[in-house]
Amino acid sequence: MTRHLLRDNDLSPAEQAAVLDLAAEFKVSPYDARPLAGPQSVAMIFDKPTLRTQVSFSAGIAELGGFPMLVEGRLAGIGVRESVEDVARVLGRQVAAIVWRTFHQADLDTMAAHAGVPVVNALTDEFHPCQLIADLLTVREHLGVLAGVRVAFVGDAACNMGSSWLLAGATAGMHVVMCAPPDHLPCPEIVTQATDIAARTGGSITTGSDPVAAVRGAAAVVTDTWVSMGKEEEAAARAAVLAPYALTAELLATAAPGAIALHCLPAYRGTEIDATVIDGPQSVVWDEAENRRHAQKAVLAFLLGAGEEERA
Repeated sequence: MTRHLLRDNDLSPAEQAAVLDLAAEFKVSPYDARPLAGPQSVAMIFDKPTLRTQVSFSAGIAELGGFPMLVEGRLAGIGVRESVEDVARVLGRQVAAIVWRTFHQADLDTMAAHAGVPVVNALTDEFHPCQLIADLLTVREHLGVLAGVRVAFVGDAACNMGSSWLLAGATAGMHVVMCAPPDHLPCPEIVTQATDIAARTGGSITTGSDPVAAVRGAAAVVTDTWVSMGKEEEAAARAAVLAPYALTAELLATAAPGAIALHCLPAYRGTEIDATVIDGPQSVVWDEAENRRHAQKAVLAFLLGAGEEERA
């Protein structure tokens, strides 16, 4: 069966660790592995604004020996001009894998069901698993381990990054603390899934609305924009509710000594994160952004390798 990365828990704990190991190897030796030599093409579809996703996948696919084929989502009219199923069947006969940054998780699932090649979630409204592989790689680089590390997510925890941190952090055996106003806490179903995973990996999941309590003792503190794509009209209302959850220097000072600060970008200094934090010595944001390339190369290599094993 063709393997995909659609949600963070599509990888088992052992598989997640293997992907992270592979990403670390690619970071040291970026040109040693070329599973896409030929070059084989990888379709990249972007229905949402993109910077890091497009450049990191494009560079990474080229470093793997492949050709990053940009498919203009609006011209293709996926789901409008042609059904997702038909687009999947067409692309699956042309490319080695499909990378799709889009809105609805259900559309991504449909693409995976009909493409016949690996499909990678480059962001949906529900999950952002490629970002989490990069985040975990960054945490491991700076702290040395993942299992047992306390990580606090503060801000709008009901976003795709909140859901992905729950699932991926639990898979890594981390102690994940999600902190947000009551109306911005994560989806209860995702919390339950993550709690079940954590029970098997030695991690834990905690949710709450006290940012000082959440950050106290955390080795890593994470935030994200308060206004996700498509919710721009809610910006003022969200800012008023979420202001006490900004990642300020004062809040970061309550974390463990040497704690690191993460943000997946784009960031709005003075809103969800202080300039003194994102541009300060505890910020690992730029490592995080670079690590998207290494992480996504590892995901593609892993998925393509899994497919080869199935065919063998």
